Amino acid sequence: MWACLGVYAVGLLLPTKGFEPLVDGGLSTLTDWVPVAVCWRALYRTRGQGAHVILAAGAVTSFALGDSYYLFASTAGGELPFPSAADEGYLLFHALMVAALAALTRRQVRAPALSVVLDGAVGALGAAAVLAVVLDPIVGPAVAGPASLGTVLGVAYPMFDLVLVAFVTGLAAALGVRLGRGWASLACGLLVFAVADATYALLVLPGRWVDGTLLDASWALGLALIAVWINNSDRPNEQAVHGAAAAGALTVSTAATAAGLGVLVLAIYTPVPWSAVVLAALTMALAVTRTQLAFRRLVKLVDIHRISRTDYLTGFPNRRALYADVPRRLVARGSEPCALLLLDLDRFKEVNDSLGHDAGDLLLVEVGVRLSAQLRSEDLLARLGGDEFAVFLNEAGRSEAVAVAVKLRSALAASFTVEGIALHANVSVGIAVFPEQGQDLKALMRKADMAMYRAKATRSGHHVFATADDNHGEDRLRTLEELRAAIAEGQLELHYQPKISLTTNVVHGVEALVRWYHPTRGLLYPDAFLALVEEAGLMHELTDVVLGLALDQAAIWQGQGRPLTVAVNLSASSLVDSDLPERVDRMIASRGLPPSTLMVEITEEFLVADRDRAKDILTRLRTNGVRVSVDDFGTGYSSLAYLRELPIDELKLDRSFVLPMLDDARASALVASTIDLAHSLGLTMVAEGVENGSAFDELARFGCDQAQGFHLSRPVPAEQLELWLLQRGTDVLVG
Repeated sequence: MWACLGVYAVGLLLPTKGFEPLVDGGLSTLTDWVPVAVCWRALYRTRGQGAHVILAAGAVTSFALGDSYYLFASTAGGELPFPSAADEGYLLFHALMVAALAALTRRQVRAPALSVVLDGAVGALGAAAVLAVVLDPIVGPAVAGPASLGTVLGVAYPMFDLVLVAFVTGLAAALGVRLGRGWASLACGLLVFAVADATYALLVLPGRWVDGTLLDASWALGLALIAVWINNSDRPNEQAVHGAAAAGALTVSTAATAAGLGVLVLAIYTPVPWSAVVLAALTMALAVTRTQLAFRRLVKLVDIHRISRTDYLTGFPNRRALYADVPRRLVARGSEPCALLLLDLDRFKEVNDSLGHDAGDLLLVEVGVRLSAQLRSEDLLARLGGDEFAVFLNEAGRSEAVAVAVKLRSALAASFTVEGIALHANVSVGIAVFPEQGQDLKALMRKADMAMYRAKATRSGHHVFATADDNHGEDRLRTLEELRAAIAEGQLELHYQPKISLTTNVVHGVEALVRWYHPTRGLLYPDAFLALVEEAGLMHELTDVVLGLALDQAAIWQGQGRPLTVAVNLSASSLVDSDLPERVDRMIASRGLPPSTLMVEITEEFLVADRDRAKDILTRLRTNGVRVSVDDFGTGYSSLAYLRELPIDELKLDRSFVLPMLDDARASALVASTIDLAHSLGLTMVAEGVENGSAFDELARFGCDQAQGFHLSRPVPAEQLELWLLQRGTDVLVG
């Protein structure tokens, strides 16, 4: 196509006399019909999909038919009048092109927003205003002349071209320049048509038109450019995205606005058509409206940006804001020290489980307010999610960061009142110092996180990252995954320690103690993994496993004629589970055991933390027939009023009172008085930590009911316990 056009243009430049069959006939016809072939090839390639391709191909074909008629008719019969039958093809070209662009608009803009409509209108009006000025020297005199059909057509052609150019400009703005890869070819092609038609009208009306000049190639050039657009219109630019589209719309509408303003300025210094002034004024009016709409949209985008960086619950910056702001602050600090603190609320899950997420959300808001009150204006407090907060301290080294951590923990030490309930929110703080412990935020976050878990594990409240913590962090993650597998795959087992009557030597029951046979580390005791279970939120699963194992063993002993009571320790996080009593009841019933087979052991720490919750859970357990024991009695700081208020069956005196009893008169007096207190309340007293026969005899003298300790038996697997019972022989009267 381009080769034919080039040869045709060169042929028109050569000096000739009259009609040249090769140039004016053959090459001219080829430049009409090769673009038609390109268009129909594109139509074949798309299998008729896309009405705009069909209509545009029809438009180019219509023009070629009109031009061919003009060529052969003028060759056969001399010069044709203006207008002639060829003009039907030319007019149909414009009509079909308008229809093609309308179809393209409908295809790409199903439900255009107001901004899209305004962009399109501004682009169209701006282009129309400029073209009205440019074409006025041609159109103006023609309009002022006699109103013949030739005059009408002479004016109509450039005006139709103007409409098409304005249409394309408006589409470019409305669609963000997404008319296809060859959209610029379409615009240039229509501009070439506008210039050619205007020049033709200027020359043909007064009778000065001459065939065989380079101007003849202008329509061929316009057709070729339009064919390029049609050939590519079914292959849109895949790189165009929303941002690029918006930039294209902004560019076109801005250029159109500038053009409208230029026409109005030009009208001040020189006469311009009134139509151009009206079009320019409309362009400016719509541009002002579009600017107001864009400003509102900009304000909305700013608001969305702010919301995206703000925690919806507390109103403080969120994780995204932290990751956006801290790197800039680190660059600004250079090598000057600063610190990152990670804060995690201890046992926050219990609040959500016992009081609901609404109460937990209220607590988080209050925590954020207290933390913020302790920080400087230049420091950054962010909520990372859940119960985790981060604090970035400007101009703070190790000692300053520790001082802030202590201050923050102190601020949270006082109880919170949420929905009329007093709650405590202890926090663990991990600290990483820049630049010595990390050169970027990612490194600081990782090390502060390891330090925070170290603080949790040691219950120190806060901890500054040390090199040894790196291995601890890796070990912790590895152990956590192994622990999840242990719970799921049955690697946990129970050891049992008997409780023996001090008066009858009868074994009344056993305490079940969990052990983990680690694949590589061997037998692990609870202190090696229970803290990790709490941190990882696995206590619910662990409790169910331990209860299941204990009740399974109790059922075995029941079948052997040994109806031993099995005591299971329950953590505070397990006992805030409102479904616990019903779940325990189902587990006991499924094994055909009497409810009194199970005894749950709780600590005073739980009773101090949430007495109302304790009363509800324990009352429901006790109503179902499960017995309740208070473990480590005497080590807490709670009021003894709970002994009267709560459904308790047993007290277990902590070993810290039993061990010094023989050598310390005050300790001996405390043991004796505690036993009397339990009996006066109708409770059974069990002494833990009985390490020798003298302690056993002394407890018997005080009237203690039962004892357990290494003097009697260490915690052992069920098989060893059965051997121990057999070795005691007839002295064992199980009941």
